[in-house]
Amino acid sequence: MATDAQTDFPATYYRDTVALTLDQGCSPLRGQRRVDVCVVGGGITGCSTALHLAERGYSVALLEAHEVGFGASGRSGGQILPGLGTDIATVEQALGRERAREVWEMSREAVRLTVELIERHAIPCDLAWGYLHAAVKPRHVREMRQFQERMARDYDYEALDWLEGEALRERVVTDAYPGALFEREGGHLHPLNYTLGLARAAQQAGVSIYEHSPALAIRRGQPAIVQTAQGEIVADFVVVGANAYLGRLLPELEGRIMRAANYIVATEPLGEARAAQVLPCNDALSDANFVLDYYRLSADKRLIYGGEVSYDGREPRGLQQRMDAKIARLFPVLEGVRIDYRWGGDVAITLNRAPDFGRLGNNVYYAQGYSGHGMALAGLAGKLMAEAIGGQSERFDAFAAMPHRHFPGGERLRTPLLVLATAFYKLRDRL
Repeated sequence: MATDAQTDFPATYYRDTVALTLDQGCSPLRGQRRVDVCVVGGGITGCSTALHLAERGYSVALLEAHEVGFGASGRSGGQILPGLGTDIATVEQALGRERAREVWEMSREAVRLTVELIERHAIPCDLAWGYLHAAVKPRHVREMRQFQERMARDYDYEALDWLEGEALRERVVTDAYPGALFEREGGHLHPLNYTLGLARAAQQAGVSIYEHSPALAIRRGQPAIVQTAQGEIVADFVVVGANAYLGRLLPELEGRIMRAANYIVATEPLGEARAAQVLPCNDALSDANFVLDYYRLSADKRLIYGGEVSYDGREPRGLQQRMDAKIARLFPVLEGVRIDYRWGGDVAITLNRAPDFGRLGNNVYYAQGYSGHGMALAGLAGKLMAEAIGGQSERFDAFAAMPHRHFPGGERLRTPLLVLATAFYKLRDRL
């Protein structure tokens, strides 16, 4: 798992299969720069924001504490799909039906935007379609069927098909799931190549990217000043897309997100025949547990399998054995398969699992807390923040209207309380 002290990119399957490099060097910031907008964070949020702003004619500098794609954007499960990290009922309760419909449609737009950016900028990131939301127990079956009906009735969303029995086994070859919702608008990609592709496109549009340049402080004002160890950027606007790596850069937001570690393995290449005995249609899948597991095939037919969680910065005890055992139980054909890669990374979650978008004062914007659901949504967040800076803030404000509370317990008790709550939900997952 990455910590703030780490400066090297973790050894991941994605890192070893990078298909492109940035067109220009990204040396650390030295001295002072004056730009229209300073973007903090070189993940999908930051790179998308920088790209969309540059295309609107703004001068932009982007600061990345490590390397582009260092965080969740470059080492996640790579799954893209509509929706948020929370259920639609939570959005409805907070915003009302009509505003919830707007948010839902924009989440669908986020997926379409991902495709548009990949095609327009020729990003080699192995985009593939098909997504399974798998039930693990009868309760999940009831909830999923109700969700399918609700989305068709209230949101005119017809891209969900219920599968069970042989129809389900045609897409995932296991007896572990009593049923699943197949989502035609979901899919998966190589997350690091996608993030690097956005960064390269931003560079080509005129953005200056500075790696190994963590933002140490933001001096608010008109203009604002973002300070690094060896320089500073003076800007009319600041956009912060640091997410799980925010630290204390924006004190007002402390306590609104929690940093959670998630873990992924990648097997040896399975070959066409063995891969067809796992995911014959090359879909991505996640199960319906609160602490969920998720997996997909890579372009070279490895199983990329993720799950488990830690809130205290320590790898869970017995993690390796549990993940290996899960794979063997799901797919006996893979028993004894070699694991070539193991890595972890941090995501930011909010208390209600909805993303937290907002502005501080008139010229500091932020987007964070995707709660494990940011691969597509982070790209849209960047577009919406560019629109807002350009004077069209209605769509950004639709997300920013979502209320967010601090995690209970304060700085000392926040993590222990969340660990207890997660233990409860893990127990519920087993019932």
